[in-house]
Amino acid sequence: MEKKHRSESKLHIIYRYIMLLIGATLAALAIELFLIPNSIIDGGIIGISLLINHLTDISFGILVFVFNIPFIYSGYKNIGKNFAFSSLFGIVALAIIEPQLHHITPFTTEPLLATVFGGLLLGTGVGMVIRHGGALDGTEILGILLTKKLPFSIGEFVMFFNVFVFGWAGFVLGWEQAMYSIITYYIASKMIDSVVQGLEGDTKAVIIVSDHYEEISNAIIDRLGRTVTKLKGKGGFKDNEKEVIYVVITRLEISKLKTIIGEIDTNAFTTIMDTQEAHGSKFKSAIH
Repeated sequence: MEKKHRSESKLHIIYRYIMLLIGATLAALAIELFLIPNSIIDGGIIGISLLINHLTDISFGILVFVFNIPFIYSGYKNIGKNFAFSSLFGIVALAIIEPQLHHITPFTTEPLLATVFGGLLLGTGVGMVIRHGGALDGTEILGILLTKKLPFSIGEFVMFFNVFVFGWAGFVLGWEQAMYSIITYYIASKMIDSVVQGLEGDTKAVIIVSDHYEEISNAIIDRLGRTVTKLKGKGGFKDNEKEVIYVVITRLEISKLKTIIGEIDTNAFTTIMDTQEAHGSKFKSAIH
């Protein structure tokens, strides 16, 4: 039995590194075939590397590898060796693959097309690397470490860092190219979120407070195929005991859930919240 477990573990590791390689390849294609030919950059370490490459002709691959080394080391010390090794593999793959694409003719010299499709491809590649346990850009690693000591979120730190990157891009590449770069960064960041969360990541957590909780719970189970969790609550005004229903659904099921609740109790109090991820065999089987 142990032997089988080891075999599965090795297969999982191989699969993970294949996906890291594919992610790095997609990012390299975006950089070499869309961004560099149109003087457009991304944010973070990738953006800084592209800017210095533009100014000095030092290989982008060398720059992105060298600049990320301190962050990989910090990740190894503070996040874990699997994360560090996955990040190192992805960054080395990016550094090796990107120069091999120099001879390929750029897909477009239209800046707007390069912005959109470059951002989509770059976000897909970076998102695949993140989803499989690594990172191609040290900025977020630094953000994770610094936000433990400073009163800022990771997103706020990355945004603050990129203000300087895109400001520098304005002086080096021109303000029009800097604006294209900001759009690229925005598109890439949204694509990263989509890839990291997956097709099932667009989920909502719903809290329902109703005197007809039993009927609503049964209707959700029967008509939506979702399991519900019943929580104990207490009213703030009368201090009376209440049953609270908690359920996780997909975005497409919101309308149907509202209909179910409205049919049973028009006075029900419902809160719908975004969730980053939802895991569990019951939730996934309900989707499929």
